Amino acid sequence: MPLVTAPRLLAAVALAIALSACSARYQTPVAMGGDDDDAVCQSRGYAQGSPEYVACRKDRDVQRNAAVARSDRRQRDLGEYMLNHPDRP
Repeated sequence: MPLVTAPRLLAAVALAIALSACSARYQTPVAMGGDDDDAVCQSRGYAQGSPEYVACRKDRDVQRNAAVARSDRRQRDLGEYMLNHPDRP
């Protein structure tokens, strides 16, 4: 009986790894310099609500959106390359 369950267990582990990779694809990348925008902007000495703080948060948001756009563009370009060059790995 253990010989029959081993392939099933291996297939289940492989499926779990594949699905976890797919779920990580759509996570938002971290902006440069740290995870928490609030902590980063306050560590630069900007008081919460000040014009400098607002500009810092906006800059980090722009950086994050640019990183997401670059990532999506690379993924799309790779897909198009793979469709146009099926003979190459």
